[in-house]
This record gives sequence, structure tokens and C-alpha cells, in this order.
Amino acid sequence: MTSSPEQGLPLHASAPAKINLGLFVGPVREQDGRHQLTSVMQSISLADTLTLESAYATPAGTVHDEIVCPGVPGDPGENLAALALRMFREATGWDVPPLRLRIVKRIPVAAGLGGGSADAAAALRLAFSASGLGSRELLLELARELGADVPAQITPGRWLATGAGERLCGLPAPSHPFGVLVLPVAGELSTAAVYARADELGVGRSARELAMLAHELEVAFELSAAVPDARALMHNDLQAAAISLSPPIEPALRQALDAGADVAFVSGSGPTVVGLFLRANGPGRAERAAAGLATDRSSASEPAAICAVPVDAAFARAQ
Repeated sequence: MTSSPEQGLPLHASAPAKINLGLFVGPVREQDGRHQLTSVMQSISLADTLTLESAYATPAGTVHDEIVCPGVPGDPGENLAALALRMFREATGWDVPPLRLRIVKRIPVAAGLGGGSADAAAALRLAFSASGLGSRELLLELARELGADVPAQITPGRWLATGAGERLCGLPAPSHPFGVLVLPVAGELSTAAVYARADELGVGRSARELAMLAHELEVAFELSAAVPDARALMHNDLQAAAISLSPPIEPALRQALDAGADVAFVSGSGPTVVGLFLRANGPGRAERAAAGLATDRSSASEPAAICAVPVDAAFARAQ
């Protein structure tokens, strides 16, 4: 099926980062080698921006989409968003002439914030909007093949993720915004390396325990709470492994708490530290905390602190 790429292009979409409000890890699945998990994934306003537009002409019958992603090392054609676009074309038969996907990165790379996954999900949303082909079910099917963090980011918001991240249960948005202080830690962490270290440390819950935690998280969030009253549900099973591979995480955790965060934790596989400001005027207090840390982090040659808030699907709609 063919569609003109000039119709409706260029299209733009935000690709919001995610934080994990609790992350519990179980055994490796035999069928695909992925770890089972239970986690609540929350999209936040820290976001990359993607633009899908027409690209240069190539010989008839060939397709060569161009990915432009300044500041990210490696072959842009191997970017997860590039793979998402190729997979969408193959699944739908969308054979328009070459496209260009521009990605403006704001989410730190390999930081536990799901930046690459967010870009892949946004690329699928853009292709869906531009082509008029496929369905949300198809996007989720492709997302499951792309990685554990991608399905929850097809429709940004708040999701309870189980399985290996592919089974999703929508949770209500928080009843009031809270502040999110994002403290990037210098350096990157490979997700695979963190999971491997967690395995070495003996982190691993039974499938039954993961199911019980999933139920507890669903109940804890069902009335639009910002976070669970039981702070044990905010635990991250990968945090100890991430700290062992990146010791600067520990002072960043203390820094977030000293700046006034009500709770601080490593997001995903790290090394990024997140501090949540849950009481009155949480967003304003997080913003002031980020500003107050600017001098200290600059003098220590640490990445700048970032202030964010929770967002939903409207924030990321293709337009």
C-alpha cells in the first residue's frame, strides 16, 4: 500500500522519559532470555523531540530512511527508532519514498530513563499518524519486539508492567502533579551489565512474588495516589547492582534527599537518580532544588540537574 509522504508531513512528537515507581525483578524466561519484572512506569516531561519528514530521492524501488540524531554515538541506522521505522514499514507495507527522522536528544543516553525506548515508541506513533495504516494493537506488537520499556511508552502515562514489560495495565494519573528532580550521573550503564550484576548478587524474585507485588501496586495506585503509602513498594531491585557498577550514584542519592526530596531512588538500571517532591507545591520545590544544585554540580563537573513533572498521552501526541 502506498501513501504520499508529503501529506501531513512534517509531523512532530515528544518522546517522554520514564521513571520506575518500583521495580522488582524475577527469573529469566526460557523462551526469550528476558527477565520477568513487575514495575510501575511513569512518563515525565523530560523528553526528546522527533520530527518525521520527507527525505532525499533514491532510485525507484528502493527505500533508505535517514535518521539524524546529533550527539548520540554509533551508526544512526542502528538506532532503536530506526529499527522501529523499518519494522513498521515491513509490517504494514508502507512503501512511501524515503523519510528523514530527526531526533533532538534531551534524555541522557544509557541512563535508566528509557530514552532509546521512548524514541522508538515515538517513531511508531509518527509512522502510524503519517501513514494511516496499522492499529494501536500493531504498535504494541512491534513494541514488544523492540524491548521491555517500549510497550509502556506507546501511550505515555502511568502503566503497571509485568511479564518482561509487555503486559500492561493502565493506572490512573496522579490526582495532583508532583515534582521530579532528575540527577544524571556521569557515565553510562549498560542495562545488560546491570541485570548481569543483579544476577550475581542473587537478586531475583519468584513468579508468585512478582504477581503479589503487581497486585499490591495496582491497589496502591488505583485511587490516583502520587506514590504508594507503603514505601517498600518503591524499591528498585536493580539499585544495588547499579551502585556497584557506578559508585557515584550513592552521593547523588544523598544529594537528592539533602535538596528536599521526599524519596530518592535509581531509575531503572541507572545510573540516573530521581528525587520525588510529593508535598505541597512539589513541582515548584523540585525546580528550586534543581536551581540550588546548579553551582555545586557544575563545580564538581557533574551533569546539570533537571526538573520535570508527570505527563500523559496528550503530551506526546503526534502533530
